[in-house]
Amino acid sequence: MALKYVGYLEETMTEALSYNVYSRNCPARWFFERLAERWVLLIIGLLRDGKPLRFNELKRQVDGISQKVLSQKLKQLERDGLIVRQVYATVPVTVEYQLTQLGLSFADTIEKVSQWAEANVEQMFQAQQQYDAQTDAMTPRPSMRYLG
Repeated sequence: MALKYVGYLEETMTEALSYNVYSRNCPARWFFERLAERWVLLIIGLLRDGKPLRFNELKRQVDGISQKVLSQKLKQLERDGLIVRQVYATVPVTVEYQLTQLGLSFADTIEKVSQWAEANVEQMFQAQQQYDAQTDAMTPRPSMRYLG
């Protein structure tokens, strides 16, 4: 996989290294897709105030996420450098998650997107209803006539 990225870099290098998420083999596109995965934005959003949270706190606050998926997403985010996992030698072991500086810088963007979504969700619902009504009106209905 690393060779694919090296090839992309060789093809696209200019005076300054640049990435283009619209290009199929761009390494930045992989991160773009990772950040768009289900649950990722919610996890980062919960950690955006900088306060560390324990696993079960995150699980309770991200309504609907399974323990397995939360564990997978946290490992991915840690690998990507967006969160840090801190283990404390207590009985039972205490584990906390917190955003890194990189994660905090992205969390600002998530906050803006969250605010936009909350402010515009009703308008989007209205657009969906209008679209569905127009589509339903144009969809031919099957005949009830018996063709047997």
